[in-house]
Amino acid sequence: MYLWRFLFTLYGFVCFLAGLLLIFPFVIVASFYGKIKGGDFIYKICRYWSDFVLLLCGIFHINIYEKPHSRSKPYVFVFNHVSYMDIPVLMKTIRKQHFRILGKAEMTKIPLFGFIYRQTVVLVDRSSVIKRAKSLLQLKSIIKKNISVVIAPEGTFNTTDFPLKEFYDGAFKVAIQTQTPIKPILFLDNRERLNPESIFSLTPGRTRAVYLDEISVEGLTTNDVKMLKEKVYKIMEQKLIHYNASWIKQSTAV
Repeated sequence: MYLWRFLFTLYGFVCFLAGLLLIFPFVIVASFYGKIKGGDFIYKICRYWSDFVLLLCGIFHINIYEKPHSRSKPYVFVFNHVSYMDIPVLMKTIRKQHFRILGKAEMTKIPLFGFIYRQTVVLVDRSSVIKRAKSLLQLKSIIKKNISVVIAPEGTFNTTDFPLKEFYDGAFKVAIQTQTPIKPILFLDNRERLNPESIFSLTPGRTRAVYLDEISVEGLTTNDVKMLKEKVYKIMEQKLIHYNASWIKQSTAV
């Protein structure tokens, strides 16, 4: 089984790299058209890249909508971060809607991928308060242009047996300060497709994303950040347990 996963992961990596090489010239051209027009086009290209790579890897995706979802207004999307598979699956999850992702600045150091990454995400450098604040200002500016933002409030991979890790405040500050509703998305199978603890663990199969009901922030102030964060955390935690996310051990599902 280990040998099969090792070989399949190598195959997946070749597909991933081939996809990047195919879209790279288009990303370069799009980068000359600015952060909005060019950025929208790059995200469209990346959706095709995701479709291509996941299809070749035998990964099929399903969206589950607990409530009707509007694509006509901006949201602060928050998702549970469990795998390197999250970004390709995110491209399959959010379709026909403009958005920008908040991503780690250190990812720009990866050859080839780093250039595309730099053109598509709002970079966050958590090494200082000033740099984190700059990222939040960028996110608020994007929302004012009627573009959604996507944030993993856990900050990094959840490799525990619990539904979620502790949340950072950023997503909730942005939502309140721009009066933009929060839309939680749950990834249920991404860790099964690619475990963050072992890069050689890629497997074919399904991925599911659950759109939860939007959470209004109308009338909330910055004094309510902690309350809102705890509310969203509890909702996402309970729903991950409800959908029986595979990494949650029975002893932690309380």
